[in-house]
Amino acid sequence: MLMRGAGKVARLQYLPSTFRMISDGDHVICAVTGVAIPLHELRYWSVARQEPYVDAAASLRAEQKAG
Repeated sequence: MLMRGAGKVARLQYLPSTFRMISDGDHVICAVTGVAIPLHELRYWSVARQEPYVDAAASLRAEQKAG
């Protein structure tokens, strides 16, 4: 069975404790490292900047850069 959005970058709206899919896909791209993040592994993002991060270290780097 084919999955919708397989192999495509998803567009998401990042909310305080979840995210909402705007367009189908199975991954997003880390705003700091450029690494693909499968949606089932996405744990870090910024609501204010509406961008995803691959891990806590990438999230911290984005926060320091923005500050």
